[in-house]
Order: sequence, then C-alpha cells, then structure tokens
Amino acid sequence: MEKPGRYNFNQIEKKWQEFWDKNKTFKAEMQPEKPKYYVLDMFPYPSGQGLHVGHPEGYTASDIFSRYKRMNGFNVLHPMGWDAFGLPAEQYAVQTGTHPSETTKANVDNMRRQIKGLGFSYDWDREVNTTDPNYYKWTQWIFLKFFNSFFDREQQKARPIEELEIPDSVKQAGKDAVREYVDSRRLAYEHEAPVNWCPELGTVLANEEVVNGVSERGGHPVIRKPMRQWMLRITEYADRLLQGLDGVDWSYSIKKLQQDWIGKSIGAEVDFRLDGFDDVISVFTTRPDTLFGATYMVLAPEHPLVDKITSEEHKESVAEYKQQAAMKSDLDRTDLAKEKTGQFTGAYAVNPVNGERIPVWISDYVLLSYGTGAIMAVPAHDSRDFEFAKQFGIDIIQVVKPEDPELAAKAQAEEICFDGEGIAVNSAQFNGKKTPEVKEEIISWLEEQGLGKKAVNYKLRDWLFSRQRYWGEPFPILHAEDGERIALDESELPLMLPEVEDYKPTQNGAPPLGNAKDWIEVVLPDGRKARRELNTMPQWAGSCWYYLRYLDPQNSEEPFSREKQKYWLPVDLYIGGAEHAVLHLLYSRFWHNLLYDLGYLDYPEPFQKLVNQGMILGEDGQKMSKSRGNVINPDMVISQYGADSMRLYEMFMGPLEATKPWSMSGLEGVHRFLQKFWRVVVSENTGKLSETVSDVPPDEQTERLMHQTIRKVSSDIDSFAFNTAISQMMIFVNHLAKLKFKPLSAVKNAVILLYPFAPHIAEELWQICGGEGDTLAYHSWPEYSEELAKEKEVEIAVQVKGKIKDRIMINPEAGEDQMREAALSSEKVSKAVEGKQIRKVIAVKGRLVNIIT
Repeated sequence: MEKPGRYNFNQIEKKWQEFWDKNKTFKAEMQPEKPKYYVLDMFPYPSGQGLHVGHPEGYTASDIFSRYKRMNGFNVLHPMGWDAFGLPAEQYAVQTGTHPSETTKANVDNMRRQIKGLGFSYDWDREVNTTDPNYYKWTQWIFLKFFNSFFDREQQKARPIEELEIPDSVKQAGKDAVREYVDSRRLAYEHEAPVNWCPELGTVLANEEVVNGVSERGGHPVIRKPMRQWMLRITEYADRLLQGLDGVDWSYSIKKLQQDWIGKSIGAEVDFRLDGFDDVISVFTTRPDTLFGATYMVLAPEHPLVDKITSEEHKESVAEYKQQAAMKSDLDRTDLAKEKTGQFTGAYAVNPVNGERIPVWISDYVLLSYGTGAIMAVPAHDSRDFEFAKQFGIDIIQVVKPEDPELAAKAQAEEICFDGEGIAVNSAQFNGKKTPEVKEEIISWLEEQGLGKKAVNYKLRDWLFSRQRYWGEPFPILHAEDGERIALDESELPLMLPEVEDYKPTQNGAPPLGNAKDWIEVVLPDGRKARRELNTMPQWAGSCWYYLRYLDPQNSEEPFSREKQKYWLPVDLYIGGAEHAVLHLLYSRFWHNLLYDLGYLDYPEPFQKLVNQGMILGEDGQKMSKSRGNVINPDMVISQYGADSMRLYEMFMGPLEATKPWSMSGLEGVHRFLQKFWRVVVSENTGKLSETVSDVPPDEQTERLMHQTIRKVSSDIDSFAFNTAISQMMIFVNHLAKLKFKPLSAVKNAVILLYPFAPHIAEELWQICGGEGDTLAYHSWPEYSEELAKEKEVEIAVQVKGKIKDRIMINPEAGEDQMREAALSSEKVSKAVEGKQIRKVIAVKGRLVNIIT
C-alpha cells in the first residue's frame, strides 16, 4: 500500500499547473506603482517533432529569473508565442495536400502542452501566433510603414514619404519621373537581385538555409540567379545599428558579431578606366596606400560589365565559369580555405596611379553584393590575392616594406604575404613614408586628379525580403498595369492568404499564390487593372516585432498602445540561442528603429540585456537530432522523474552559457535531492508536516548557513549562475536533514529559495508548512544579515618561506595585522622562525599568511 507521505510528483505538478492556470497567477497588468521587469524568450517554431530536452533550457532560466523578480516586488511580464510561418509546414502541404494552417495548429497545440507541462510562469493570455491574421495584419502594417517612409540622411532618421522633397527638375520631367524618384527612396523597394534559387523547393533560400550548395532541408541543388525581389533598406541604418550597441548590456562576442556583420570600413573609392572601352570600374579599398602594387583586377562573375568586356577567345570559358559560380552560395564562395579559381576575360584596365595596363579576371571569391562587385588585387599585401597570383602566375610587386628586417626579407622573396603597415616602396613620390601618411596623401591626390575619393563602405547589404512561398504574410501591395506600385490602405488590412488547391509554384514558374486566380486580379477605383504581389514575406517578418505585440495582443485598433509600450519597454532580459546573435537581433533592432523614428516607440533599442544559453547535447556528446537517434523527449523525462527534476537538472548541469551533454544518471541524482528535501519536511506516514520540524529557534550554525544560503542563491540568480545556487541549496538541505529537530523558519526559507527552480514541489511544501497565502508566486524573497552570512572562522595556511608550517582558524574579515599576530602565535610557526629575522609578512585575506625570513 502506498504511503500518504510519498513524493508523488505527477499528482503535485498536475495540481499546481491547474491552480496557476485557473487563477491566472502570472497574468501581468500595468501597475505604475511597481517597478516593471520584462523577461522575453526567443519564441519557438512549432515543429512536428515537438520539444527535445535541449529546448527548455533557456525557458527554465528565464522562468527562474521571472519568479525571482516577482518575489522581489517587480511587476513581471513573461509571455510566450509561436514563430509559426515557415518552409517545413509548406513542404508538408506540398507532399500531402494538408493546409499548412492545420499542420501548424496541431504542432502548436502539442508544443503548448509540452511547455505547460514544465510549469513555466507565462501569461498565457498574451500568447501570439505569427500566422494569425490578427497578428500578421500588423506585420503588414509595419511593412507599409517601410514602404511609405524614406531615410533622411541629414537627420539620420526615417520620415514619412510625403515629406520627401522632389527636385524641380524631376517634377518638370512628369508624373512617371516623380513616381520613379519617390520609389527609389522608399525604405521598402523592388529590385532585381541575385538570390539562392532552389528549383526543387520552388523558392528562394536565405544564405543560412544553403549548405555546400544544396538546401539545408531536403538536400536539393541551389543555384544563384537574378530575380525581382522586395528589399528593405537596412543599409541606411548601418551607423545607427552600430551606435546602438553602446547602450545595451550584451556580451562582447555578440556585439562583435553584429559589428562584423555590418562591417564598417573607411578607405577610398578608386576609378580604373577599362582599356579600349568608355567604361570605368570603381573599387573600394581600405588600403589605397597599396595602389602601386595592384597588378590585376577581379570582377564578380555576375558583374554587369563581364559580358561586355570579355574578348571572343575567352567567351566560352567565361560563360562556363559563370555557370559554375552560380551553383555556389556566398558562404562557399568566400571560404578562405578553398582553392582559388578564376577566369581571365581578355580585357585590361589602367592602374590610375602609374598608367600600367593590368588584366581583368573574374573569380567567385568576389561578390557582387559587397562593395562595387570589383576589387583591385594587390597580391603582395592581401592573402587571397597572393594565393590567386601564385596560382595563375600574375606579378607580385612589393609596395609596403615591413620595418622588421626578417619579415622584409621573406616578403621580398615572396615567401609570405605582408598585409600589415610599414614603409612605402615602389610607390613613386610616396616612397619612404609610413602607411597612415601614404593613405591620407594618396586619397587627396586621387581627389585632385578626379580618379577617386574618400569613402565609407559596409559589408551589410539591403535585406532581401521576399520568398516564393505560399505559407507567409502576403504583401499589401498592388501592381497596376502601368507599372505603379500601390499600397493597400490600412483599413484594408489584414490582406488574408487565399485558399489554393496546389501549394507548388504555377506551371509558368510563378510563386504558389499564382494559383489563386480570383484573388490576384483587382480593379482599382479609377478603372485600371492591377495584380496582387505573388511573393510572401520571409519568416523573419513575424519574429522581428513579436515582443511588441505581447504588450497589447488583443488590441484590434493598433499593434500596441502608446501607454503600454512606454510602461513595459525596453525588454529587460532576453534569453535565447546564440544562433540568432546576428540576423534576428539585427533585423529586430532595425524594425524597432523605424517605429522609434516614426514616433510609435519611446525607446531606441528593444533589448536591454541579452543572455545566450548553451546547447544541451545527447548522451553521446553529439548534437541532438532525429537522424542520430539521440533525442531525449521531455515527455518521457517528466513522466518518470517530474518537471521539477528536469528543470533543476538542466540548471545544475553546468554554467548556463556552456555546452554540456545530457546524463540520465545526473538527472536521477537531482531527483534524489528533491525526494530528500520532501522527506525533510513531510512525514512519510501521514503526508503532513514531519514531527521533526518545529518552531524551535535555529542554532548558530544553522542560522549562519541559512543566511549564507540566502545570500549565495540571491547573488547567483542575479548573475545567472544557477548551477552553483543549486549546489548551495543542496548543502543547506543536507545540513537540515542531519538535524534531530529542524527549525520551521529555516525549512520555510529553504522552500522559498527552491521555488523559482522547482516551483511545484515548493508550492506543495509551502502549504504543508502552513505558509501564508495560496501561492508562493508573490511571497517576499527572504532577506539575509550580512553579519550572519559571514563565515565565523575560516582555515588559512601559514607558510614560512613558502612552505606550510601550520593551518589556523581565523575570522575571514581579519586585517593584515591580526593575521600576522595569529600566525606568529602558532607554536609550530614560532619554532620555524626562532632565531631568524622576519623580513616580510605577506597576508592574503581569508586565505594564507607567508612569512619571509
């Protein structure tokens, strides 16, 4: 027969999850009298495979922090939702004919069940889903803000497009010229752009969705081809996005990733005239001081001048090379480790500083999307150019001499490529000058001669913002028969996705929306015919601004109220995987900047503090994946050990940001700790408070350990060191377990400290202890005495000339004089220094005394 006092985690967890749900315990409302705290998780994609045990790591960390903050008097907003548009549901629709909304709903329901089963303190009334028309109505609304805005470079901010000043010369050229001028300055615009096209999937893929020339999903071939696409002018915000990083509490490594992605560099734009043509090739270089060493040029294979300048004898080989390059992703093309390939065009350019004719090549290591799509190649001073020149027998001319003689000799012998700064050589009037001086002087000379100018360049490219898919947000744009692009009125939103019978592209290659014939054709009020946009927005669109919709998810009049954004923003803590360190964060900051410029937001940056959790690997030490068969389902863990055990173990495995392997034996160890805690408090026979727990005052050792534990757990939660906080709680519970009579005050404090980590068992123990209130959720966090939290005495080593002679007990706060006195009063130390002159005493507080004789 089962004893009434057994730790029945299934029963306890079900009871408390139902209580929190029914009572809306974690519902957040504005309370101006309380300090607010907004805790955000990177919301999940609702996969058909559901969660594995690695997914909830970040959610557990954010939940601990949310519960802790509530108990410290903060009004906490902690929401959850679904990033639910995406390619997997669409591919399933293509294969089975099932509407993506059905697949998405089933996946969301399953993942919601799994997440609720872990007892996270989310305000479920704020749940959002990016595929809900009540949500994507406002995604479309934000897109229209981009379409109807331009970037004022003088003011460095976005402004409504109707405030754009049109030059008189443009006005005089007529209505079409005005329209073209306005469209060319919109923050959302159309452009023929080279993209990763996957014929099998019938869609464009982002760079990160292409691996080794094939699609990440399905392994289908991907080619590069130009297509008409919607673009967002994120490049206008490059400086703003760099400057904004100064005001946020993010790790150095994450900031560095964003800075490198934006890639701001200062240098010169230089014009190279093509020999025998009227055309000029402009290149950007950060090293104009090396111009005299430019011995060839390289164009991206897609550069518009390639076909024009290629000579007859090279046409076939150039065409073949261009086709090969089209099969590679940008990442593959810029891989520094790969062998350099290229093809001579037969054309020559003229080096502007010395009039030398230099050959023009094409190579896939130059991208059309970076700079001007062309480079001047200086093989003596750039490693990629050096390898290329060695491979194809092109001249290497030293123009910067290292100041180190050994390096200079190696560079001269072409044993190494020297890319540092030094002294100019083989550079005409600039010889003998140092690199910084040459840079300035050569830019001035180029400007005087009309051959170039000082320039700033960015790696950041405008954001390719459309996909040839069905399952995404429709663009609220009409294309009139005369070429005019017309934005829908905000009152016409949401523009709903039409029903289609086929989720594949049309027979003529149009995106799947091309199958919705009745939906496409529109007659405008003035009688003109128009067609709807057939592309849809990328999955990034909905995830760019979801943290804003959480503020006001039921609002049908606006995406969020002015009052609520002012109260809740910025997000105080954002937790998620480092894989989103660049694009998601950059895109969200971009959208936020636009809404800030247009007056919808009061804060320039969305996320104040960012924490990245590490990855949980399978028990085999490999990344969890279905193909490896090493995925651990949280449903199994919860049924066998309980949600509290899983939560506690994930935090106990190691530092939050570290990568660590799952271990069932480690999970069992944490489960045993919870069972032990339960037995300390609960009578096995009655299920009520144990007879060993009473109102006796704690002895000095217990009281000191209790205050040390409160201090340690509080400090560790503040610094996200959850594993060491749990270790300290284990020490305290082990101490309580050894006591014949456990002080109720100490037991209650132990229960409160456990609550953020293992809330179900803590709530139950709190009730059994007779704690006040229906729930611990808003109970005050315990305070500690700094005096009592100090160690009464610590053991320190006493050395004489570096050798330990004794160990003594001393107050950890003792000063140098007290430590010296205590050390010399030791009989063993006295003997060791007897008859010797003490030259120096080194005292390290709380650790050791070293006496030098």
